[in-house]
Amino acid sequence: MGKVRTSLVKRTARKLLQLYPDEFTDDFEHNKQVVNKYVVVQSKKLRNQIAGYVTRLVKLRKRREAAEKESV
Repeated sequence: MGKVRTSLVKRTARKLLQLYPDEFTDDFEHNKQVVNKYVVVQSKKLRNQIAGYVTRLVKLRKRREAAEKESV
């Protein structure tokens, strides 16, 4: 089984993507810096969890968009 992300991580990541959709890419290192810029995070671990989930969401969004283009 994989690790379970807390609702704080998911909620924060979704909110950041909603507010700053063009700032994030599918590069984890870049997303770490962007998360650090917009959120006051108490620990590196929490920052990395948020950045990792943002990266995952961006990759999923790209994959969905590519699938929609193929079907059209």
